[in-house]
Order: sequence, then structure tokens, then C-alpha cells
Amino acid sequence: MFKNWRRKRVLARESISDALWDGALAASPALRRLSADELARLRALALLFLHEKRFEPARGFAVTDEMRVRIGTLACLPILNLGIGSYDAFTSIIVYPDEFLVRDREVVDEDGVVHTGDDLLSGEAWEQGPVLLAWSEVEQSGKGEGYNVVVHELAHKIDMLNGEVDGVPPLHAGMRLAEWSAAFDEAYESLLDQLERDEEPWLDPYAAEDPAEFFAVCSEMFFDVPERFAEEYRGVYEQLAAFYKQRPGG
Repeated sequence: MFKNWRRKRVLARESISDALWDGALAASPALRRLSADELARLRALALLFLHEKRFEPARGFAVTDEMRVRIGTLACLPILNLGIGSYDAFTSIIVYPDEFLVRDREVVDEDGVVHTGDDLLSGEAWEQGPVLLAWSEVEQSGKGEGYNVVVHELAHKIDMLNGEVDGVPPLHAGMRLAEWSAAFDEAYESLLDQLERDEEPWLDPYAAEDPAEFFAVCSEMFFDVPERFAEEYRGVYEQLAAFYKQRPGG
């Protein structure tokens, strides 16, 4: 297949410089739990990501090589054992300097009522379109503090691989939809109950927006604070470990 041949050619002829790579790792402490072999594979995936994706600056923002490598490295963490083909469906990364406003967005509530308003966003993944990221938020990502806007938006892209954005990505052979749904539904309903009781949950309340956001927020936690996430949401952790084919929290 031509695409595979081209990727092998890129890996053989190109590389991410040590300075850029070391800078990306230093900026993302959450990556330090990876083994030497995992880091080598992550570096190769990031190289392919940078080669295949087009970085487009918004509002006249200057996107440097350091920024591109950092974004590419964080973006490839979820696909470390899934492969770069998981991202074949999109080509563009639009980078804003900071949070950006989306005007006149329509949202349909549970009763079918359409609401229109403006949203201030740190990132967004469009169906059949680009990924949008605010660089100010990327800078706060991957620090082992439970926040990673890059993983969040790329989790949405992975969710989209089987069509509907519903918090259920294409599960692997051997994984059972019933087990996935049971774990996620229980955790999601528990979060909703906490919020209804005006309790402050451990998980970001934004995860309660819908099952797709719950999956994306849980993916952030899975990679950024895996040990704590495994304690709080063991069932969801096990499903994500099976799906991402990684066990960052043991």
C-alpha cells in the first residue's frame, strides 16, 4: 500500500530533532511514565503526524516548530498502540493563540428545544473537518494535573471513527459493548447525580454535558492522572485500558 510505503520512507529519512523532542517531553511531565521503547514509538508517531497534518494559524498566530512538535506528541499519546491510521480522517490542525469564540451555536436539549448562544472554547473537533486548539490551553496540557485539551479533542476524533459521536469508539475484537456501556453509563449517571445534589465531583463537570464529552474527559484523566482515575473510576479505567491498549495507571 502506497501510504504505508510513504510512511516507512518518512521514518527512514526524517526525524524530530533532539532539541525539539526533549523540549516536548520537558513540557509534558505526564509523558515521563512511558518506557524508553514507548517513547521511541511515540516519537515515530509524532513524526508521521507532523508530516501528514497541516498546521494552520488563526488570527495571525505564529505556529513554531516547538508548538507543532508539542501538539503532535500529545496527539499521538492515545494512538501509541493503535497506529497513525486512526487519524487518517482529518488533515488540519487550526491553532488559535488563546480561547476562541464560536457564535450563534445551536444546541438541542433533552426536550428537543433548540437553544442558540455563543461558546468560548479551548478546543473543538469537527466531524469531517479539522481539530481546533487554543495554544494557551495546550501549554497547560499533559502536566499530570488532569488536563489535556489535545487528548480531549483527539479522543473526539477517535470517537468519530465509527460514525456517531456518542462516547463509544469502534471497540476492538474481544471487547464487549455491553461491558463498555455498563461501566460508562454507571459512571456517567453517578456524575449527574453528584451535580444534581450540588456536590463538587472529582471529575470535571464538563464531562456531564453528554456521553461524548464524558468519554473525552475520561480519556484526559486516563492519560494525565491515571492512578487517581483508576481509583475513582476503576470500571471505566479498565475499558479505556482495553481500548487504548495501554495501562498508564497499572
